[in-house]
Amino acid sequence: MADKPSIVLVHGFWGGAAHWSKVIVALARKGYASLHAVEMPLTSLADDANRTRKMIAQQAGPVLLVGHSYGGAVITEAGDQPNVVGLVYIAAFAPDAGESPGEITARTPPKAAANLAPDSDGYLWIKPDKFHESFCQDLTADEALVMAVTQKAPLASTFADKVTAPAWKKKPSWYQISSDDRMIAPANQQWMSGRLGTKKTITLPAGHASLASMPNEVAAFVDKAVIALK
Repeated sequence: MADKPSIVLVHGFWGGAAHWSKVIVALARKGYASLHAVEMPLTSLADDANRTRKMIAQQAGPVLLVGHSYGGAVITEAGDQPNVVGLVYIAAFAPDAGESPGEITARTPPKAAANLAPDSDGYLWIKPDKFHESFCQDLTADEALVMAVTQKAPLASTFADKVTAPAWKKKPSWYQISSDDRMIAPANQQWMSGRLGTKKTITLPAGHASLASMPNEVAAFVDKAVIALK
């Protein structure tokens, strides 16, 4: 791959495309000109994967998918497109066929599980006063406040949506573990990364929002994936 691929960034639960803001800047400084961040409805895995496939289809050349949190399940489901050349998981779910994010979570419940609260419309929120300690304890209080107020809650039913044909079984994959994650237990991340059948894994001393607290390291990891694809 002589030229850099398009990078499609896929956010997770309780966030939107803007969660990638610092990584976008870091990747742009590394010479990536084709950067795209999907904004998903978080209404079902099928809806979110469909939105991501549409973004992939808009790219003329090869695409590297990068998913954070639940976004990992989305790139697992949507990464079967012919122009997708690899997958990068950032503290993310990487389900196998027939698995859901909820089932994986139940293996080792995260520390912040008690800080989730459903509303009367079926959406699941992180309690605003618990957002900082749950999602991004390594960010400043101001950054956490903005994330808490702008959080994008998923429909709770999305947790039970199962992956059909996992793209990581066919595409080169990389995984970044967050060792201080309170939203996806590090033990679950280690288990999922081990199943990818790759040694292309790094561990960062970060909370769940490593894309915001350690964006340079995350961007460097994405860049290493691109180099490995050449």
